[in-house]
Amino acid sequence: MTVEAKRMLIEPQCPEIPIARQCALLGLARSSYYYRPSEPDPYDLVLMRRLDEQYTRTPFYGVPRMTAQLQREGYRVGRKRVRRLMRQMGLQAVYPKPRLSKPAPGHRIFPYLLRTALIEQPDDVWAIDITYVRMHRGFLYLTAVLDWWSRFVLAWRLSPTLEVGFCLEALEGALTHGCPTIFNSDQGSQFTSEAFTGRLEREGIRISMDGRGRVFDNIFVERLWRSVKYEEVYLNEYDSVWMAEDRLARYFEFYNEERIHQSLDYRTPAELYFGGGRPIGPELRSTLKT
Repeated sequence: MTVEAKRMLIEPQCPEIPIARQCALLGLARSSYYYRPSEPDPYDLVLMRRLDEQYTRTPFYGVPRMTAQLQREGYRVGRKRVRRLMRQMGLQAVYPKPRLSKPAPGHRIFPYLLRTALIEQPDDVWAIDITYVRMHRGFLYLTAVLDWWSRFVLAWRLSPTLEVGFCLEALEGALTHGCPTIFNSDQGSQFTSEAFTGRLEREGIRISMDGRGRVFDNIFVERLWRSVKYEEVYLNEYDSVWMAEDRLARYFEFYNEERIHQSLDYRTPAELYFGGGRPIGPELRSTLKT
């Protein structure tokens, strides 16, 4: 359980159990309960909103082009600030480039397995990713586990930080539906950590990781993010974490149960996932080969 999740379980108005005792029972330091993060720079938030919108449209823009685009629009910003904000948001331009960094010590990188994988039914391949979600004040990170065959969102979680905990919670939630043959992710530190890869290995799941900077290795999750942004996030202002969770819960229920997909022969993800992999049209079969 993440620190933020433990903080939300504390009941400050409970007379029977003091806050100190509640923290002890939850394994939460009292300083962590009382800590309140400093307000982000308002201008940073303006820039991050614009970067998020531009990245959703042009994910191949790196720091130089993002900086030039913002400057063309009248924003006073330099490359160092854009680089810092993109790193904070977890954004990376998507194009083949040399591998210039090494994984964190103790973090293994696994090969990409999906180029030759046969994806013929639900639970053949699951994938996970993280995206930035703006709020009225501040921002959150959203992670989701997606079944490649059906596009069914198996589980999702929100977090104010990029710690591995909320990704593990999403994985555990997804595993209540079943167990995939292959689990794909990018090379983010959350997914290369021993805690995450070890959980997959204990289930006997084959681990696949995208090439560094190659977002289209995980194309279906990227399409999910585009839908979430344009159909939900950009249309609403979240005043609190609870509002964001409520709105996103409604959206993912709609996405799974009601939103028909042209690439799924105009069926919903839930129909395909729980339908046991019924035969589908040629369009989806050809899409799964890309």
